[in-house]
Amino acid sequence: MKKSEIKKLSKDQALKDIDKLKKDLFNFRFQKINGQIKSPAKISETKRNIARLKTLMVRKDA
Repeated sequence: MKKSEIKKLSKDQALKDIDKLKKDLFNFRFQKINGQIKSPAKISETKRNIARLKTLMVRKDA
């Protein structure tokens, strides 16, 4: 997700995206353990996107 895409999101949509990304991260961890993950970079990218969305949530509350 790009910053411009994140800024356009509403608070509810950001929460939904955070939940979806957390589920994806959970699945990526299992794939990593089983050796099935094709792109290990997706794990760090997903973590970064969660952090960006959480930062957005804090800024929208202030």
